[in-house]
Amino acid sequence: MKNWIVVGLILCFCCTLLPSCTTQKSADSLTNVKVLLDWVPNTNHTGLYVALEEGFYEEAGLRVEIIQANEGGTSQLIGAKQATFGISYQEEVTFAKEKGIPVKAVATILQHNTSGFASPIEKNIKTPKDFEYNTYGGWGSPVEIATLKALMEKYDADFETLEIATIGAVDFLTATQNVVDFAWIYYGWDGVAAKLQNIDLNYIDLGEEHESLDFYTPVIIVNDETIKLDPSLISTFLEATYKGYAYCIENPEKAASILMKHSPESNPEMILESQKWVDDYYFDPPTPWGAMQKERWDLYTKWLYDNQLIETMIDSTDMYTNEFLP
Repeated sequence: MKNWIVVGLILCFCCTLLPSCTTQKSADSLTNVKVLLDWVPNTNHTGLYVALEEGFYEEAGLRVEIIQANEGGTSQLIGAKQATFGISYQEEVTFAKEKGIPVKAVATILQHNTSGFASPIEKNIKTPKDFEYNTYGGWGSPVEIATLKALMEKYDADFETLEIATIGAVDFLTATQNVVDFAWIYYGWDGVAAKLQNIDLNYIDLGEEHESLDFYTPVIIVNDETIKLDPSLISTFLEATYKGYAYCIENPEKAASILMKHSPESNPEMILESQKWVDDYYFDPPTPWGAMQKERWDLYTKWLYDNQLIETMIDSTDMYTNEFLP
């Protein structure tokens, strides 16, 4: 009987030293966190997947699940507490706040707006003046109309000569080769795809054309209640996420392969080239990762107000904060 007691004590002692036992114990103590994407996995999200796969979240005491939104805007779902963190953009956060949805941006993933209007080079659309007598393909939102008008007015172009077609989620290259003349793209995705196919584009960068349009997209958002009740969770998550994006810059090939694991239907070459391109926008020294400027929030909010897209001027400090950044 004594021998069995001794054996039992030895086994218990050894179990405390075995990785499997300690891993289980630590896993039981992890905080569950759900992250809701704004779209399918792409290189805007790579840092999240790197932090997940490289163990940065687990080291921080978090068990993170990254999911895609099925329906409804990310801000609406975060406002309804369907996830802890969400990937959104400044425009959506502003509209959400006007509707009383309790969300706030706590970090920006990219330091500048990487979207703009693009067209195959043979269309000869080099400036917003050239939008005249051409067909734009978009998704039918009031923001698109206001943006097109603003850029065309800057160049004294006649907006009434522009044809607008709703193409939804149709691939940019397919649409501009068969249906429309130009479209609104994220260059880090569609622009890189065109380059890989040896298709030359004319590209009009929104942020460079109009200072009010260098808005933050995408951003990481949380429910206001999380800020009040669990601010340390936000800081912990952002610290680990920051490590993920820093890893992307140092190891673009490895980062791209990690994203491919979660987006197996994507073209590996496309993912790698997009990763290399977007790495330049994760950081903008000396601005720290994730930090946002009040001036840019105010400029875009005023632009939305001036174009009657929102009815009231919203205080930017109600829409974003830098207080939880690493």
